[in-house]
Amino acid sequence: MAWFLGLGITGVVLLALSLVFDGVLEGVLDGALDGALDGVLNGLSLPTVAGFLAMTGFAGAIAMGAAGAGPVAATAAGAVSGAGTGWLTYRFSRVLMDDRTALAPTGDDLVGTSGHVVTGIPADGYGEVLVRLAGQPVKFAARSAVPVALGAEVWVEAAPSATSVVVRQIDH
Repeated sequence: MAWFLGLGITGVVLLALSLVFDGVLEGVLDGALDGALDGVLNGLSLPTVAGFLAMTGFAGAIAMGAAGAGPVAATAAGAVSGAGTGWLTYRFSRVLMDDRTALAPTGDDLVGTSGHVVTGIPADGYGEVLVRLAGQPVKFAARSAVPVALGAEVWVEAAPSATSVVVRQIDH
């Protein structure tokens, strides 16, 4: 039973190290087999191996201690449990890795939106406008070719930087 517990603890330690070092340990053996297992182990990650080892060890120890199984039966039970855990770890990690989030809004998304002047815009300087970006109100420094008064509705013509826009007044 000590061998199974040692295997389980080794798996847990390996999992903790893989989480702490976030992929650094995966490169340790990089190139050691010179592509001999390409395709066979494609996508097999260190957390998957660690989950397999930990569950194999602990399930084997439980089978020996609680069920009174012999070493061969405990090894079989541990291997089946470990394979299941390894497969689930692999599938969950694939789902997490393939999850794509929406793209962050950029300055190009501002062009063509309307807003309101919250600080008057002089002809030769900057004022401030409030526009909606991805549904959220955002305040930008704004300039215009002509002066624009506080409260006027404006149209964004360009976004020269991440914090400023060029606007023109909307005539009603």
